Amino acid sequence: MKLKQEEVDARKDRILAITIDQYIQTVSPVSSQLIAQRYPSELSSASIRNILAELEEEGYLTHPHTSAGRIPTQKGYRYYVDHFMDEIQLLQDEKQRIKAEYTRQFLELDRLFEQTSESLSQTTHYTSIISVENKVFCRGTSFVVEYPDFQDLSKIKNILWALDEKERILEIINRQIFVRKIEILIGRELECADIDSCSLVISPFKTRGGPAGRLAILGPTRMNYKRVVSALDYFSELIEEIL
Repeated sequence: MKLKQEEVDARKDRILAITIDQYIQTVSPVSSQLIAQRYPSELSSASIRNILAELEEEGYLTHPHTSAGRIPTQKGYRYYVDHFMDEIQLLQDEKQRIKAEYTRQFLELDRLFEQTSESLSQTTHYTSIISVENKVFCRGTSFVVEYPDFQDLSKIKNILWALDEKERILEIINRQIFVRKIEILIGRELECADIDSCSLVISPFKTRGGPAGRLAILGPTRMNYKRVVSALDYFSELIEEIL
């Protein structure tokens, strides 16, 4: 019996989501055999290979020449964040720990944003950037050299240079017009060659009587988008609650 087009599309979406989720976790090309183990219904490896080939032909996946497994493209990540981002929250004990750090003592604004940037970076294991009142707070640049994705020294140098100079990244963060609460720019969407192997996730925040600004996380295109979005959502709400 021939599948309806909606069922075919749903099957392709499911396999694409499994592939990207697995690659985010392992940084290793994903095989059809592994997908068969993760797929919730019976589907042969041959059928999965056919679907992977279609997804590659459509530009959502690619594969290294030395491996039969697939890895996501920037187009694949774009589709992933637009269609597969289920709402996810930080664990309650993480929230309690973070809030306790804020309420332990009264903090001046600069100290508050320094601590926010540090906490965001430690929570996500990526680089955090806060733009507020013509000031920049940036933490976690050392994580850049630890990403398996960035083994090219010239690529690492360009990213660190962009973070050190700040102006270009700030222009990207501050130019973004928000249609959604949190915006995600992937790879070439950043329009900056120095960081076009990265993704930038940005969230605005407002306070009752204080400054407005933006929180951002910079990481590889293979970042854990669900955790990053959840962290930015929580921290922006926490700042608004405190201020």
